[in-house]
Amino acid sequence: MEIGRIAPVATLSANRLDGRSRNSKKSSCPRLFASSLRSRSANFLSNESSKLKLFNSKLQTAVCRRTQLSTKCTSTSQESDEETFEYQAETDRLMDLIVNSLYSTKEIFLRELVSNASDALDKMRFESLTSGESAGNLEVKIKGDKEAGTLVIEDNGIGMSHDELVDALGTIARSGTAKYMETLKESGKEGDSNLIGQFGVGFYSSFLVAETVTVESRAASGGDVWQWQSAAGEHGYKVKKVQLEDLPRGTRITLKLKEEAAEFAEPQRLSGLVKTYSEFISFPISVWSEEQVPRQEVDAEATKAAKEAAAKKAEENPEEEPEEVKDVMKTVFDTVQEFKVQNDNKPLWVRPPREVKKEEYDAFYKATFKDFMDPAAYTHFNVEGDIEFQAILFTPAMAPFDQQEPNAKSRNIKLFVKRVFISDDFGEDLMPRYMSFIKGVVDSSDLPLNVSREILQEGRVVRVMRRRLVKKALDMMKDLAAVEDPAAYNAFYDAFGRNLKLGVIEDEANRAALGDLLRFSTSASGDSIASLKEYVGRMKEGQSGIYFLAAASKEAAEKSPFIEGLLKKGLEVVYLLEPIDEVALTNLKEYEGTTLLDVTKEDLELSEDEGEKEAQEQVTKELEPLTSWMAKILGDKVEKVVVSQRLGESPCMLATSKFGWSANMERIMRAQAMGDTKAYEYMKGRKIMEINPSSPIIKSLASKVSAPDAVAESQVQLMFDTAMLTSGFLIEDPAEFASRIFSMMSSTAESTTKSTEKKSDEKSDAVDPEVMSDDPWN
Repeated sequence: MEIGRIAPVATLSANRLDGRSRNSKKSSCPRLFASSLRSRSANFLSNESSKLKLFNSKLQTAVCRRTQLSTKCTSTSQESDEETFEYQAETDRLMDLIVNSLYSTKEIFLRELVSNASDALDKMRFESLTSGESAGNLEVKIKGDKEAGTLVIEDNGIGMSHDELVDALGTIARSGTAKYMETLKESGKEGDSNLIGQFGVGFYSSFLVAETVTVESRAASGGDVWQWQSAAGEHGYKVKKVQLEDLPRGTRITLKLKEEAAEFAEPQRLSGLVKTYSEFISFPISVWSEEQVPRQEVDAEATKAAKEAAAKKAEENPEEEPEEVKDVMKTVFDTVQEFKVQNDNKPLWVRPPREVKKEEYDAFYKATFKDFMDPAAYTHFNVEGDIEFQAILFTPAMAPFDQQEPNAKSRNIKLFVKRVFISDDFGEDLMPRYMSFIKGVVDSSDLPLNVSREILQEGRVVRVMRRRLVKKALDMMKDLAAVEDPAAYNAFYDAFGRNLKLGVIEDEANRAALGDLLRFSTSASGDSIASLKEYVGRMKEGQSGIYFLAAASKEAAEKSPFIEGLLKKGLEVVYLLEPIDEVALTNLKEYEGTTLLDVTKEDLELSEDEGEKEAQEQVTKELEPLTSWMAKILGDKVEKVVVSQRLGESPCMLATSKFGWSANMERIMRAQAMGDTKAYEYMKGRKIMEINPSSPIIKSLASKVSAPDAVAESQVQLMFDTAMLTSGFLIEDPAEFASRIFSMMSSTAESTTKSTEKKSDEKSDAVDPEVMSDDPWN
């Protein structure tokens, strides 16, 4: 087993290394460790600082507090009172900081030890290829003993000699794998060796769960079996030669588990951890397990009873032929203990994409992400160059049930390092928030096995990986949108369209690509949805932009006064029916060079010829007295009153200024439970009242401008209130609005009553004709 990735702090001595104690027999640490502690611990702190930023500050503090003046060196200064000293740290405290900063959960220890074993097997395989000798069946075996409270991890890999054992386990953060790779590089024999461990701390994660760790190893070159043993909290370790006939080659690690870690001796728990973290290791990993195996055997009592019943029946009916009685069988279960391979699945992403069939991708997706439906789309790719990684991304066929949960954390991206599962907790670092629905696996060769969130966030490798993953995910969705049958993409968009709109808001670099994926209902699309590209293809000659209207529903949008004139001109309008739509298109600003225009804003540009422009200017000039009078009556409720060029039948409407919220956005922001009142008042758009010159109401008011009365002024106020409603605003003073309505109804009722009474009086003043009989004399 490859243990060279590690170095125990909790088991290494931190004795003072001055001249008087350097040769002291009381030191519990071997001389080899004492001579290498100073240089290698310093080298660890400098070379691995980028990987240990999480605990670097803690480490420095602990070292400084524990520092002692130790070895007194010869002064190199001319002044006789100048002395030079070296630092010494308590190594158990140092290892405590390293292990507990790198590993947040105890179960990680098994992943680290299995990865070490995989490295040892990989080294053995490589050595056998170069030497031409067979390495046999390379494998890892794991066995837990609940009664004894022990856990054994054994491999038949390269093994270690006495010197290799001391060198690997007697130095802080000494990576035997890294040293092995350096040796291969120097000899020009790198080949295809794909070793995992490069850091040198993983072995010591075993002290998270073990009171005592025993390592027994025999090198592949032969020789004796050497045993290394240490306990948590001790300042030293022991190495001795032992006799083990059942270890012909490789390494065996025995952990005496702590009381609170007894669960790691359970076969089910071990199998689950292997499947979680090491399922795609290239060598078989077997776990000692118990299984109840059924078998059939003769039920003696039941068979005897059946034969007795048959004999009795034969005595009672001697004329009948006796029935043949067969043995009665029963099912019994035997407890079978054996090693069972846990990692049968092969890493699909390491195969060339052209060799993998769709059925294999579907099966892999269902098994890995526990989904019952095939993915809607997938992409499989390798990235080579300065940074290398392999990935498979999937688009689910349906949205998860918790998609709208704001605090839900995405665990859809599984991060592997050289086929070893690291975590599914880094999805937000590898993919942006709006792509949290994308599922996939990412396998990198450039990340350390002991990767942490801080390393991911600050590493250039992750930034490059993120850009590539986002690009490939966008390409995957673009390919799905290009399928001839639009039903597939429409189903995808129905499930994840909001995510794409969120991406338009948050991802400025990819807005253009996301714009191609958007779909909306339009005034010309009927019951289906259309892309912006389709809209641009249907634009009329001279059309100034893409017109859009935000509304609560499609029915409300179709009846909006803002689009009456546009529809008459045959212009298409995009309907924004979800709260996020308006924000998304406001951030998009344009599509393929065509500006996006909100029809609820002032000064909307419409395609007009010279005759229409002259007519509009003439009408505006004629109604200038009316617009000035109405603006005076409304006061600060509106910024101005203008003659509209886009109203059809409605007498008026309220547009908003270009740089404020629209009516739809005001409605949305009012509904926010934690909204900022000050920001709301600041962002409210100024209202511009547009009037329809062809409306009878406007013509009636225009005739009263020269001699206005209270009724005319009340009509203007009532027009404003109704325009607030039809334009999507909320009325500020509902009571006043109701008062005007009731007043108008009262006036109408009084007029009706007077008219009725007048008709009644006219009828009473009339003379009823006298009815004469046929005989005038009677």
